[in-house]
Amino acid sequence: MQDTSPEHPDYAIAIDIATRYLDEQSRPDEELYYFAYTIGIRNTGARAARLISRRWLIVDAIGFPREVVGEGVVGEQPHLRPGERFEYTSSTFFKTPYGTMEGAYTMRGDDGTEFEAPIPQFVLCIPRMLH
Repeated sequence: MQDTSPEHPDYAIAIDIATRYLDEQSRPDEELYYFAYTIGIRNTGARAARLISRRWLIVDAIGFPREVVGEGVVGEQPHLRPGERFEYTSSTFFKTPYGTMEGAYTMRGDDGTEFEAPIPQFVLCIPRMLH
């Protein structure tokens, strides 16, 4: 996914996502299902930008939402020049065997321009749960 804002055509961020179920940490008998997700963030624009903050909407299988807002990612605020990529892994849990996440990164260009890089919705699911 790429975000090129009409107001800021020089800024574009591509995001890729990989997920996995953390069987060793999960306790289905207690309705706790843990998942890891790895996010790759690539600056596909013409100008450098720093990831300032993140906003997540996390929704379990019965529709219970949680919102997470914070500075940076995994304690960092990576600065990405055109063509550079930053990758990190984090985790979350659900009380159901699957759920979704989506959100946005707030980015700031070196010239002070702020823009949002949307994080597309993705599914976190125990293996063989969905087709």
